[in-house]
Amino acid sequence: MCPPPDDPSIRIISSTTAQPDEFSSEERFLLLQLAHESIAATLERREISLIPPTAHLAKPRGAFTTLYYRNALRGCVGYVLPIKPLNVTVAETACGAAFEDSRFSPVTLDEARELQVSLSVLSPPQLIQPDQIEIGRHGLLITLGPYRGLLLPQVPVEHEWDRRTFLEQTCRKAGLPPNAWQMDAKLEAFTAEVFADPD
Repeated sequence: MCPPPDDPSIRIISSTTAQPDEFSSEERFLLLQLAHESIAATLERREISLIPPTAHLAKPRGAFTTLYYRNALRGCVGYVLPIKPLNVTVAETACGAAFEDSRFSPVTLDEARELQVSLSVLSPPQLIQPDQIEIGRHGLLITLGPYRGLLLPQVPVEHEWDRRTFLEQTCRKAGLPPNAWQMDAKLEAFTAEVFADPD
């Protein structure tokens, strides 16, 4: 259950830009609520409104929805590029994380009542040199031919990786050799504003 909009207990996991947080506490609440509601509506086979509550939330943005059940990862799906309005992206990626992440069985109605949601709203990816990568600030996207892999900015922090390990693990995520970042692979970085349900 999400807190009300003015409740300061919404967890701000990280804001990986040097700028002030882009999303207000009310907007964070609305997006977290939308993620929960999208999952519940799918399970209950009912429609929900995707009319954007604010013009800001109607702007196209890439985003990832990560789900946790009793503190364990339960699904993660996202769009890297800003191909849809943010409110639509959150609704679709929440359902994708709940029902389409191939690593997990679909979320059940009982589980949905205890899910915790974490949202990562991404900046557009930009080309970057390996020595420019900042741990805790940048997420990485690597592309080589048909292979593509992405890791969010919070991942190397959680695993205490250095820059080289972060690059190697992003290559592995793409199904590439760990040294592919030293070859002809395309390396892009992005930042993210990350916020979640309270503990």
